[in-house]
Amino acid sequence: MNREITDINQRLSKNAIFVLEKRYLKKNEDGDLVETPAGLFRRVADAAAASDALYDMGADIEATAERFYELMASLDFLPNSPTLMNAGTEIGQLSACFVLPVEDDVTSIFTAVRSTALIHQSGGGTGFSFSRLRPEGDVVKSTGGIASGPVSFMRVFDTATDVIKQGGRRRGANMGILRVDHPDILRFIHSKEVEGVLSNFNVSVGITKAFMSAVAEGAEYPLVNPRTGQVVGSLWARAVFDEMAEMAWRNGEPGIIFLDHINADNPTPHLGRIDSTNPCGEQPLLCYESCNLGSVNLSHMIADEGTIDWDKLEQTVKVAVHFMDNVITINRFPLPEIEEATVKTRKIGLGVMGFADMLIQLGIAYDSPATEQIAAKVMEAINYWSKEASCDLAQSRGVFPAFDGSVYAQGCYRKPPDISYDGVKALRGTPAFDWDALIHRMRTKGLRNATTTTIAPTGSISIIAGVSSGIEPLFALAYVRGHVLDEDELVVVNPLFERVARERGFYSPELMQVIAQRGSCQGLAQVPADVQRVFATAHDIFPERHVHIQGAFQTCGVDNATSKTINFRNSAAIEEVRDAYLLAYELGCKGITVYRDGSRRVQVLTRGVRKPAEWAGTEEAKEEVAVRRPRPRPRPEITHGITERVALGCNRRLYITVNEDEEGMCEVFLSVGRSGGCIASHSEALGRLISLALRSFIPPEEVIDELRGIRCPSSAWRNGETILSCADAIGQVIGRYIEANGGHIPKEIALKRHMSLAPECPECGGLLEWVEGCTVCRFCGFSQCS
Repeated sequence: MNREITDINQRLSKNAIFVLEKRYLKKNEDGDLVETPAGLFRRVADAAAASDALYDMGADIEATAERFYELMASLDFLPNSPTLMNAGTEIGQLSACFVLPVEDDVTSIFTAVRSTALIHQSGGGTGFSFSRLRPEGDVVKSTGGIASGPVSFMRVFDTATDVIKQGGRRRGANMGILRVDHPDILRFIHSKEVEGVLSNFNVSVGITKAFMSAVAEGAEYPLVNPRTGQVVGSLWARAVFDEMAEMAWRNGEPGIIFLDHINADNPTPHLGRIDSTNPCGEQPLLCYESCNLGSVNLSHMIADEGTIDWDKLEQTVKVAVHFMDNVITINRFPLPEIEEATVKTRKIGLGVMGFADMLIQLGIAYDSPATEQIAAKVMEAINYWSKEASCDLAQSRGVFPAFDGSVYAQGCYRKPPDISYDGVKALRGTPAFDWDALIHRMRTKGLRNATTTTIAPTGSISIIAGVSSGIEPLFALAYVRGHVLDEDELVVVNPLFERVARERGFYSPELMQVIAQRGSCQGLAQVPADVQRVFATAHDIFPERHVHIQGAFQTCGVDNATSKTINFRNSAAIEEVRDAYLLAYELGCKGITVYRDGSRRVQVLTRGVRKPAEWAGTEEAKEEVAVRRPRPRPRPEITHGITERVALGCNRRLYITVNEDEEGMCEVFLSVGRSGGCIASHSEALGRLISLALRSFIPPEEVIDELRGIRCPSSAWRNGETILSCADAIGQVIGRYIEANGGHIPKEIALKRHMSLAPECPECGGLLEWVEGCTVCRFCGFSQCS
């Protein structure tokens, strides 16, 4: 192995190498790897650098390729996944984000379905506004029939996505948006109420200022038929707003898109209004536009003295803009309409990852006031320098073709608000940004790219870089990861936390195990208070602080929009979600996505792994062990008990019979509705083993302790409690039977219902996180945006 490969492999974590090998590195026809991580970065750098020759015959292509290579190989910056996967390959499609038009006729609808399939096949995600479609029950003049409405046509797109894997390596993802004044808005709000429906869609309601005014006034607002433009009814705005909040509280959707906020920053209003975004909502686009995204690794932008390294950040931003503009030039677009619209505006979206890691290195808590100031100044700097770099490119390559008529040509680009940063050590040495001079330069000299900044999800590329996702806080400080070949468990600890724990002298394997069970270090006496504050995780932070951070990034430096999940604890009230919506609107956010822990069957890891029963060492437990018999007692002729039906996440019903005799609980019978073969035999075997344990005087509480918390990929929700698997359901039923008959379940066993809510990753068995609108596995890179 040469020195170059060795150096890169030393920078990459084991997880990063695994993800690269599984999803990014080139393979031959037999599936064997034919590329190294170093080779990937070389391939992408060479492909991107080659386009310089189109603008300057004397360009030093090799020098440019080396700069691009160092940019990526250092992990200071990474482009979006399609660029890493496809640059320099036969596919050559390098964009992540697309928006397609859906007009009110069958031809347009199915043209969009075809275009969607082509985009997903090449690695992109698609967004649609279905607001132009006539409502359900409306007349279809050409046939004399009745329209089925937007939601029914969304199912067509969803089905098409099911059968297309993005580039063979990424799942298809869509965004569906409907204006709040569409007559079918209530059907849309409830379109994903049954989990599993429209599983390839994120859905968001397009909110207008007029609607928000009606909410504030407690007034009705009109519903407009898009076919005729006529008002066909009205709804109470607060009731609809509350309906959205309640549905989001129940399962995280719909999200909200503030259409007027988006269009206030539309750089090319002469080309039309923006009415849709990409799947995660961070990239508003005109119809047929695409956008190339990339992210600066903020954890690498720290100077030795504990301040931000502004010089390195400036250099990184400017090389990244050069790289991303070149990507547009070499891109192979899936449709000619997309190429035309994209080249007309040449939008790029430079964002960040590793923000939480940056704060930790600076010793700043995520939810402190200083964090908003850092977010604002860092993003303002990235926005400013990216505009300078785009101006430089415009002078040597020409402005984006739709420049005339843009906000830049009119000199009305909105500069960021002034943010004070007095007293924040990390911001010492912050350069001055002369926005008036830059706006004048953009108006007179032009700009190469209509937008330059976006905060995108960084699920996979942040794993490659080994940093926190986007602008999210840490999700958990430690995980327990099961070994594949044996039953041992490995505690995986956040490297920054482990380093601090060792330096401060409170590290121990036992403490790391406890933190892995909890997911957080809050409230642990062994962890110093200042460390607890700096290492607060997503669910330790109040939702309004999440919204404030999103607002700081958005209003101070993001042309497009900001991907951010506003996390709520499971106990949060619907009113708290409603308040977050109002705060996001007030702060100028362009959209908001919320997620209440435990509200979905396909659930993120919150905290916790299986705990041993604490009573095992008590005198009572010793007595129970002493009276156990070496063989089970015979089954009596007559037993009595109950049968309970439980709906499982795999769309089956499990019938659980719990019986007892004079000596106590003695057997459990299981029957899975509509099953046969392995399912029936496994359920019978599980029931026999549980019955054997009960007749052998194993305390039912121990049986419950073993069963509760076992997960399968498809969980369910029943009466406020998650059913993680058949085994978990059996444990719950036995527990209810004991309590119904006057018994008591030890607290530590009962609490297991709040733990282990995450299913394993369907590809590697790791635990899933919910970040930036997507479920992401930090171990193998699997992601699903829905």
